[in-house]
Amino acid sequence: MHPLFDLSGKHALLTGASRGLGFAMARGLASAGARVSLNGRNEEALAKAVDALRAEGFEADGVVCDVTRADDVERSFNALDPIDILVNNAGIQIRAPFVEHSAETWRLMFETHVMGAVLPTRVVVPGMIARGGGKIINICSLMSEVGRKTIVPYTTMKGALKMLTRGLATELGRHNIQVNAIGPGYFATEMNGALLNDAEFDAFVRNRTPAARWAQPDELAGTAVFLSSPASNFVNGQVLYVDGGILASL
Repeated sequence: MHPLFDLSGKHALLTGASRGLGFAMARGLASAGARVSLNGRNEEALAKAVDALRAEGFEADGVVCDVTRADDVERSFNALDPIDILVNNAGIQIRAPFVEHSAETWRLMFETHVMGAVLPTRVVVPGMIARGGGKIINICSLMSEVGRKTIVPYTTMKGALKMLTRGLATELGRHNIQVNAIGPGYFATEMNGALLNDAEFDAFVRNRTPAARWAQPDELAGTAVFLSSPASNFVNGQVLYVDGGILASL
């Protein structure tokens, strides 16, 4: 492995990593040599994910924790070995017309997407500063830049994550901590199952995306490895969109 992308000796913590994009990124970081701690709320699903990585020979463990609860985050993540790489991936999607989204929905989306990134970051940053650096990756979205009907709370929170990324980058850069984000386009994941099975929406994605297809989860791994590795040591405050070219086209 080229030393610029070698994560040997690094410890990565990924939230929302028991399946989908989180699991794919965890597997990618482990393939590059990192020890990975997978976080999720479902103990059974998390155990299966960890077992799958260990079966491939990777060093992995699981941390059952609700990233929207400050006390849970502090207790669980402070008990871990020092974290060199944090990937804030926890997220949910709720689709409905704007007027049908309740105040509770907005609170839930804010707590999951925004506070679900803020709280883990608050825990790991002091240790990163003390050790002389680290990497933080927030998982934004294509919807951090553009909107779409029925998901206004989601686009709002993903836009907030983009600005959280930039704000943290300006404050933490002097400590050799790079804070960047990944903005996935349309990926074939369980969360997008309803869209994948909707013939009209599937056609929209294929026609709208210059690559003319949905992305597969493992296609996000390389970007995660890059932003976690020495290769990105002077990349800070950026959102790398992995979208098959959607944002580049009309």
